[in-house]
Amino acid sequence: MHDYGVGWGALSLINAGLAQSKNRSGLRWWFISVLIGPVATLLIVVWDKVEPEKGA
Repeated sequence: MHDYGVGWGALSLINAGLAQSKNRSGLRWWFISVLIGPVATLLIVVWDKVEPEKGA
């Protein structure tokens, strides 16, 4: 059971970094990943990169 938790935690950190690379909130996606794990990975990978707002 311990290994499962370590893997889930590592996945959440990977997802946070992946989300930041797509201009999304790393902290928000870390939290989402803690809750839904691999489903969050799928969502991050499938969704397009967010373009930064211009002139803001």
